[in-house]
Amino acid sequence: MLEFLNELLWGKVLIALLVTVGIGFTVASRFVQFRYFGRMFRILSASQAFQKDKHGHLSSFQALLLSVAGRVGGGNIAGVAVAITLGGPGAVFWMWVVGLMGMATSFLECSLAQTYKVAEPDGTYRGGPAHYIARGLGARWKWMAGLYSVLLLLTFGFGFTALQSYAVATSVDDAFGIPVFYTGIALAMVVGLIIFGGVRRIARVAEFLVPVMAGSYLLITAVVLALNIEQIPDVFMLIVNSAFGLEPVVGGGIGAAILMGVKRGLFSNEAGLGSAPNVAAVAYVPHPANQGVVQSFSVFIDTLIICSSTAFIILLSGVYDPVGMSDVGGVALTQSALADHVGDWGRSFVSVALMLFGFSTILYNYYLGENSINFFSTENQNFFNTFRVAIIGLVCWGATTDLGTVFGFADVTMGLLALVNLIALIALFKPGLRILKDFDDQIAEGIEQPVFDVARFKDLNLDAAAWEIEPEDIERVRSRVGQSGQPVTERS
Repeated sequence: MLEFLNELLWGKVLIALLVTVGIGFTVASRFVQFRYFGRMFRILSASQAFQKDKHGHLSSFQALLLSVAGRVGGGNIAGVAVAITLGGPGAVFWMWVVGLMGMATSFLECSLAQTYKVAEPDGTYRGGPAHYIARGLGARWKWMAGLYSVLLLLTFGFGFTALQSYAVATSVDDAFGIPVFYTGIALAMVVGLIIFGGVRRIARVAEFLVPVMAGSYLLITAVVLALNIEQIPDVFMLIVNSAFGLEPVVGGGIGAAILMGVKRGLFSNEAGLGSAPNVAAVAYVPHPANQGVVQSFSVFIDTLIICSSTAFIILLSGVYDPVGMSDVGGVALTQSALADHVGDWGRSFVSVALMLFGFSTILYNYYLGENSINFFSTENQNFFNTFRVAIIGLVCWGATTDLGTVFGFADVTMGLLALVNLIALIALFKPGLRILKDFDDQIAEGIEQPVFDVARFKDLNLDAAAWEIEPEDIERVRSRVGQSGQPVTERS
């Protein structure tokens, strides 16, 4: 039953919907991910991107790193290897296409999450698909927001937390020979210390861990590219030719290349699943589109950079024969390929990388689960503390348990999660374009840093307390009052 539902959701329904939303918003937004690609770097290089505001809200950069911590995981190492094994080198090309289109989807969902976020009494923000469904689609659709929150809790809060714990424990066992039981205990203790500190502590850990783990993986990739620099053009041509069936048949031919590239690309970058918007909403930014642009960049990092790194490590090695079929797949293929380049220590490097990717994803998954509980109850700390204790138990259990059935169940709930989110994105297409137009108009007026004036969007049922404008931005907003004809108050 689980296999049938997975095949139905991921093999047909979701691939069609995800590609449709990605291409549809790309065209409707006039290719926003390409128009503002340079701006991604300007936003992140600006001092405001790294600074919290006076209330202690997370910075745009912290929210980016937290989402990258979640997006970058086992799919970047094992998933890419599986795609190449089953779909051939051409799968990498279609993974790139999905990543570029997914950047637009991520812009839409993360901009909406920022737009419909709500202010919490402790000075933090909350938001995500449950909030933009409930506020954006109206009271009649609140049941769907509740359904999304339950699915988010089951998928990321419980299912994927246990799965990532298993991946971390087995990686440590493979690299250092430490039994999974001891790794599970140690991991549970560290996770417990972090998650009881709330989202701010999780963000601080991600702020340190993500650059280290991603930077190390990119550094080893740079070494591999330098060692094989003459072969790089040939590998590019192999990827492109295989994508269009111009190479000898590998895997399942061009159809398998497209299917595996699309499927693994979507699994890896999560654009359209609605997971990243939960994190995007927590940042303090002057305009929702700001975080939409930044979160588009996280998809680029995941698919176009990290996934490509794994692909080139494999395809530049002598382990994988693009004409024949490899005898190994998954993590083992990536390990063997890196060992072929740099020696046997490459196997341990891949295991350690998988361990770090998995650990960061556990923290990310915990926050998604916490956010889903927050949608139902914001004041009862017993719920949150019970959930935290449950996560610690899951980390221990997951490290020592065969999770084949859990994985199948989590795949189904993740598919349903994506289905609910994509329906909401289609319904909120117009508000998303309206937010983008406001951003575009201010850029066209010469305003380097657009500011969101909530008074212009009273019909969207927004939380004005979440959009208090800083004193230095008030004059810029007032200068636009003549165009809107609506007054601007100190509160808004």
